[in-house]
Amino acid sequence: MTDTKAAKETKETKETKETLVVNPIDCTGHGVCAELLPELISADEWGYPIVDPRPVPPQLDREARRAVAACPALALKLMRR
Repeated sequence: MTDTKAAKETKETKETKETLVVNPIDCTGHGVCAELLPELISADEWGYPIVDPRPVPPQLDREARRAVAACPALALKLMRR
C-alpha cells in the first residue's frame, strides 16, 4: 500500500460522519434529548423529537453521545453514514 493511499484511508476514517436517528416506535416523547441537544433536536407539540438529519458536527459529538445515553426509552442512536 502506498503512503498516499494509507493517508487517504486514515483521513476517510477520521471523517466518518455520524447522524442522530430516532426509532419512532420506541420513543415515548420524554423530551430529554431536545433539552440536552437543542442545537440538533427540537420537540414537536407532543414532546417527540425532530432531529436534524445532517451529520453531527465534531464540536457537538460529546453532547450528542450524552443525549443518546440519557434517552430513557433507548430510542436515540448515533449511526455512521
